Amino acid sequence: MSDLPPPAVLVEDQGPVRVVTINRQNAHNALNREVLCGLKSAVMEAPGARARAVVLTGAGRKAFCAGADLKELVGLGPDDAYAVLADGQATLRAIERSTVPVIAAVNGLALGGGFELVLASTFSVLADHATLGLPEAGLGLIPGYGGTQRLPRLIGRAAAAHVMVTGARIDAARAFAWGLTPVEPVAGDPCEAALHLAREVATKGPQAVRAILAALDMGADAAIDAGLAMETGLAAVATSGPEGAEGVAAFLAKRAPAFAAGGDR
Repeated sequence: MSDLPPPAVLVEDQGPVRVVTINRQNAHNALNREVLCGLKSAVMEAPGARARAVVLTGAGRKAFCAGADLKELVGLGPDDAYAVLADGQATLRAIERSTVPVIAAVNGLALGGGFELVLASTFSVLADHATLGLPEAGLGLIPGYGGTQRLPRLIGRAAAAHVMVTGARIDAARAFAWGLTPVEPVAGDPCEAALHLAREVATKGPQAVRAILAALDMGADAAIDAGLAMETGLAAVATSGPEGAEGVAAFLAKRAPAFAAGGDR
């Protein structure tokens, strides 16, 4: 038997879907350097493994991710703290800008950095017992992995401020009502629902999916005219390209499209 500890991040490729699991159940799947490095690699390498979607979850049923591992932050000076936080920011930004959709299957607590990881994902599926929150102010800290920027863009400044300065928890039903998840909360393990969605995404044109994600990301803070011009360019490439030609031909012939494997690269 090996004395090596189990990997902090597990990766399983199920055909066109990559399942990524934070594997620190005894630490409520907290984000340490090893987890952040593993998540970044697993997501960024997914297209090269021909994955067309990623499902991201946490081990066990209690916690998706309970936040940053505070043991790694104790005693840091400002420069070292900045470096650690910047690394976490870069990881979540890489997930947010992934060229394949990242679907968070939130199977329990998602607090602090765990909630920020959900916010950076393309979208999420929540178990009906899942709970979201940003409790950092109660520790004399503030969200450092994008919470102050992503949450108000989704639910508005006042609601986001309330969540952050009071530490209020958001249950799954409220998260759905607020639009933090597009899918009604599911009983039990949300992974099956997330996998179903991921497999559905995998049937779409991979170049089209990449273009949609790029348009969403680049247009998020652009003026409407600039965003529309960018969309026109991306749509023109799709319309004139082989993937678009195959999709339209399949529709007219009333058959399933056969998108080229080369579209994954």
